[in-house]
Amino acid sequence: MIRTTIESIEKKITNADSMGEEDKQELLKLLSTLETEVVDLSKTHPEEAESITGFTQVSAHEATRGQRNEQLVHLSIKGLTSSIEGFENTHEELVRIVNSIAYMLSNMGL
Repeated sequence: MIRTTIESIEKKITNADSMGEEDKQELLKLLSTLETEVVDLSKTHPEEAESITGFTQVSAHEATRGQRNEQLVHLSIKGLTSSIEGFENTHEELVRIVNSIAYMLSNMGL
């Protein structure tokens, strides 16, 4: 399920008209690393891994919509960043990747 969700996010980003090629490539690179980190996390925390992946998908959807709703972008990114709470000491790379994705998505369209 994680791989299917990541593929869906990659497709959404690849097809997004609201972002430049450089930003797309950076996000796709981050997603690749996120997938590795989330698969690793899923071995010990499967529900949390699904939450992180799900919030990433929702955040990417809201950030790349044609009619962007800033409130929904903010809420989805808040959910994404909340989904990694508690992993700061055990999964530092995962936290760094999620924070980078959240930052890029929140700044799209500005």
